[in-house]
Amino acid sequence: MNRTRRLRASEGIRRLVRENSVQVSDLIYPLFIEEGMGIETEIESMPGIKRFSLDTVSKELDEVSSLGIPAVILFGIPEAKDEIGSETWNDQGIIQKAVRFIKKHYPGLYVITDVCFCEYTSHGHCGIIHNNDVDNDATLKNLAKQAVSHAKAGADMVAPSGMMDGMIGTMRRALDEQGFYQLPIMSYAVKYSSAYYGPFRDAADSAPSFGDRRTYQMDPANRREAFREARFDREEGADILMVKPALSYLDVIRDLRNEFDLPIACYNVSGEYSMIKAAGEKGWIDPEKVMMESLLSMKRAGADLIITYFAKDVAKRLG
Repeated sequence: MNRTRRLRASEGIRRLVRENSVQVSDLIYPLFIEEGMGIETEIESMPGIKRFSLDTVSKELDEVSSLGIPAVILFGIPEAKDEIGSETWNDQGIIQKAVRFIKKHYPGLYVITDVCFCEYTSHGHCGIIHNNDVDNDATLKNLAKQAVSHAKAGADMVAPSGMMDGMIGTMRRALDEQGFYQLPIMSYAVKYSSAYYGPFRDAADSAPSFGDRRTYQMDPANRREAFREARFDREEGADILMVKPALSYLDVIRDLRNEFDLPIACYNVSGEYSMIKAAGEKGWIDPEKVMMESLLSMKRAGADLIITYFAKDVAKRLG
């Protein structure tokens, strides 16, 4: 008789033969930075997550640093929006100021910036609108300006999330021309048009004012298409490939892990976070155990890096 239970008989042996684990060093914590003063606003649909202004964010950054979380990814909420999202390349914009603040006061934190337009456009879409749709090539020019502005502010990595064709090549050329050839790009290479993003749109004030994003984000029904998207981004110079969301797309994470030798990231998105928090508050699940099992599934699928709102909770549990 085969007795596979021998290797499950105690916690000691289970730990010795465990194939995957979640470490604090795997985690990237999203931060929402809002222009203004005295802002520390909890996001109702994301319990425990807040929007901060620069004068209030130090307490949060102190905790992130003390817990050993290695990296943050920044999302900005500006005071002013326009049709093209011009605040994204304003060198005195909220993200640029946030990058300089963090690099000055928390030099050990690795700072990644989300490069997109939905929080900055009056219409909430991820680029310039022509004929009721995002104009891909016109948007690329502005993506390049935004990436260079973030680099000049001191960002350690840029992460374009808009799913524009050619975005990686355009940004790589612009960064290289300005001397930022060592600045890595983490591409939202495989980003699905997902219903799991709802709470984020509350957090970032980024819901589209008309239509949806299905003409540029991927159809959730498609799996093979992910190879094309990721392959194009690798060829254009992406350093890290991301899958977003994570839990409903573990098969895609595994596909990319099997196909590419680049690091693979995934985004444990707002809806995934909020469902666990809500069910935990109801007493229907053990939220900490479900949190850890969910993140472990992402590591098991092949993710090297996990962007997650659970980063602080995980660090406290593992601490």
